[in-house]
Amino acid sequence: MCFRVVVNDDPIPAGMALIPAGNFQMGNSTNLADGDNTELPVHTVYVSAFYMDRYEVTMQLWDDVRAWGVQHGYADLQAGVGKAANHPVQTITWYSTVKWCNARSQKEGLTPVYYANDLQTALYQTGSVDMTNTQVKWGANGYRLPTEAEWEKAARGGTAGHRFPWSNLETITYSQANFSSWGSYSYGPAKSSNPTYVVGSRPYTSPVGSFAPNGYGLYDMAGNACEWCWDWSDWNYYNSVPSNDPQGPSSSTYGRVLRGGSWVWRAKECRVAARGTHLTGTFPSYTIEDVGFRAVRR
Repeated sequence: MCFRVVVNDDPIPAGMALIPAGNFQMGNSTNLADGDNTELPVHTVYVSAFYMDRYEVTMQLWDDVRAWGVQHGYADLQAGVGKAANHPVQTITWYSTVKWCNARSQKEGLTPVYYANDLQTALYQTGSVDMTNTQVKWGANGYRLPTEAEWEKAARGGTAGHRFPWSNLETITYSQANFSSWGSYSYGPAKSSNPTYVVGSRPYTSPVGSFAPNGYGLYDMAGNACEWCWDWSDWNYYNSVPSNDPQGPSSSTYGRVLRGGSWVWRAKECRVAARGTHLTGTFPSYTIEDVGFRAVRR
């Protein structure tokens, strides 16, 4: 006899992985010297079940949804940049990622998540809106960015107390992820970049899914492209984060959260707890060649 795991009575959507509900230990629990106080204290967080894209959003998927979106009210949706169709889209603003999520939801007949007003009557389709948590239809089945807590729970792959998305080793090598090592770390290589992908011109991204997945079946949770999250970044909030499905602070001077490290960042930023350097928070209008994203849904 076989069983099918479902959320909201639906089968797992194609191309996504189920991240089961439960508690996890959020924060740097391996070695305090690995990071800084923005990753502390370690605290227990409960996250409800959700689905997450197995892969970072590719240039091909971005283009497909964007083409639909610009014909259906998303007039200023960015073109995006990608080294190839199967590489992560990058050089996109936070604003564009959330609008794109709405377009993807509508394209697939799902309920959009993001709105431009507190009553959730004005769908967010254009402009640069610094939405609040009340402008998010959290119970909708449409696509959205992961919260920071959701991202870290997913990155840990169902294990606890490890530096990286895999649980068998506390080190990282170029056979496991696409990153750089311009810093000296005992748990990472001493070379400058992953030699396999330093080909042609920048960016040196890799095709999504080039490395083994973590325990939840997610690829590139370390390296390749940094990933936008929903939350505003604020250490005081992180220091006293709610224990159930935290959605981030209402505002911050530090921008929105980025997670996961990238082809240009070090082994340090590839750790699942990492919140340092420009991963601490980035203005939502920011674009650069190593920042992409993946979507989640209920």
